[in-house]
Amino acid sequence: MKRPPIKSPATAALVAVLVLTSCGAVRDSRLNPFNWFGRSERVETIAPLQRAVDSRLLVADVVALDIEPYTSGAIVRATGVMESQGWWQAELVEVEGDDPTHLVLDFRILPPVSQTAVGSQRTREVTAAMTVSPRRLEDITRVTVQGERSARMTRR
Repeated sequence: MKRPPIKSPATAALVAVLVLTSCGAVRDSRLNPFNWFGRSERVETIAPLQRAVDSRLLVADVVALDIEPYTSGAIVRATGVMESQGWWQAELVEVEGDDPTHLVLDFRILPPVSQTAVGSQRTREVTAAMTVSPRRLEDITRVTVQGERSARMTRR
């Protein structure tokens, strides 16, 4: 019985070198999901085209905005700071706009049921997140999350 020829270690090494040298190009390209959106920056709030029917209030200040890729699109996560503790039912709500490439979200929240302490900033932080489908991400180049006094935006 004849044995198949032994593959040379040089071939395996050549393949490994080619794969590793291409990693630098992929790392900086748009194919890498970690390059989809950059760091967020503070911007002015955007006036909605129509009055919201949501009775919740806007978060006082938006202090962080992150967009993280995952297998079914991306997760938009924002952190806001309120004047006191106890705010609840936070949600990012899409605001209708005339630019399909700009996703604008209101950071909505309900006030405390009773009087609450002020506390440190960390105890007054509230985080909300939402998912965006891959199909929707194809058109979006900017994401803005806005509160009552501030907003944050990130671009592709």
